[in-house]
Amino acid sequence: MNIKFTSKHKPADTHFIFFFKQKEEFQLLSSSPDLFSLFSHINKTEDSLDGFRFYPDGKGKTAERIIFLELKPVKGNWNETFRRAGNALAKAGRSLSHLSASADFSNLTQLDAKPEASWFASFAEGFVLGSYQYTTYKKDENKKKKLRELIILCNELSGKTVNAAIEESVAISFSQIFARELVNAPGNELTPAELASRASKSAKEFEYKCTVLNKKQIKDLKMGGLLAVNKGSVNEPVFIILEHKPKGVKGKPVVLVGKGITFDTGGISIKPSAGMGDMKGDMGGAAAVIGTMEAIARINLPVHVIGLVPSTDNMPSGSAQCPGDIITSMAGITIEVDNTDAEGRLILCDALEYAKRYKPEVIIDLATLTGACVVALGDKAAGLMTTDDELSQTLILAGTKTYERVWPLPLFDEYAPQIKSDVADVKNVGGRYAGAITAGKFLQKFVDADQSWAHIDIAGPAFLDSQDQYLSKGGSGFGVRLLTDYLRTKVK
Repeated sequence: MNIKFTSKHKPADTHFIFFFKQKEEFQLLSSSPDLFSLFSHINKTEDSLDGFRFYPDGKGKTAERIIFLELKPVKGNWNETFRRAGNALAKAGRSLSHLSASADFSNLTQLDAKPEASWFASFAEGFVLGSYQYTTYKKDENKKKKLRELIILCNELSGKTVNAAIEESVAISFSQIFARELVNAPGNELTPAELASRASKSAKEFEYKCTVLNKKQIKDLKMGGLLAVNKGSVNEPVFIILEHKPKGVKGKPVVLVGKGITFDTGGISIKPSAGMGDMKGDMGGAAAVIGTMEAIARINLPVHVIGLVPSTDNMPSGSAQCPGDIITSMAGITIEVDNTDAEGRLILCDALEYAKRYKPEVIIDLATLTGACVVALGDKAAGLMTTDDELSQTLILAGTKTYERVWPLPLFDEYAPQIKSDVADVKNVGGRYAGAITAGKFLQKFVDADQSWAHIDIAGPAFLDSQDQYLSKGGSGFGVRLLTDYLRTKVK
């Protein structure tokens, strides 16, 4: 896919013309007098302009078809406005058999903001993300013609600057699609070993490091949480270590930790059958971390970053852990397992302990951790838990910019008694109330008090029940753009 920004009109199979509504009147965002005349005529004769198609004839035509699309502003966020416009183009073109397209923004003077390169980078992002569909097992879908070239027309910015921004944005978007592919893959395909294999292939292709620890090595490290969750499975666990460190980069690393439960039945505390198929996506945190590592390697971001992914599935069997079991984590902290379906925190606590060896500047973990967070925030935002106000604000700003939004939840000490155990150092569940927060409090026990750390519960936005703008049903890859944008702030 070739996406370019230019001020010069080029012939294309499909020419997309954008317009927007201003004070009950429609305004064309093209500077072409001929298109303005056509638009004015259509505006008088057609009930709906959004998606209207016109087929030019005669000599001199520069496109097989012209399609009008409405630019629908998102309040206070021009990046998201253009991201959704890119998706609108992708959606409109999905049924077409065309190899080239152009998007006309040659007249933006009527918008109440000065155009920025980030608008068109976001447009390209929305187009790439909106074009994605999970078709691995649909043979006919894979035979359709793919769009090869998209030209974005605008004469108000430097083409060199905008094209550089587009190139980065497209690279990050394809890394998010990689994460979506991981989440959408069925559990019988994406075992822990396969997850490690795909991470390793990505690392080899984009030149970052990948080390995979096997079960024996995990045992040697005494990762009691990861081993306990794995007890019921025929698939051995893995611990994936990723590293991106460009030459010349110094200083403490940022460590990203992602929950890698490749399928979650709940274990002995088994889930209801309805909707259980979606639990193939319980490794959404792992996908986000692996996708982010690929993204920052693609754009060669000058920051030292470590990615840690503990991975297993959570299965019931005669050998599975049971409610009432007491396990010892890598940190030496004993845990009463009150519910085997609260397994994500058991594998994350070992990864958080392992992260300490890097003496990191910041640790951020992502996990599809609790249904309670979905009840609280739905699928429009992830829950953010941290005691570091500066880190919180930086992540919130990154979320606003990328529209992978996070919302702060408290970690008050008064929640800690809910995870107090009578027989161990801590219990893995805290009862009915504040379930997302007590999960965060559990993880906090495995982080040093002076460590800058954030926990992001992505259970809601990581796996969607239906299409949401440029994100199709299923795995969203939530976290890749959020974390990449956050990591840009760490560039020295």
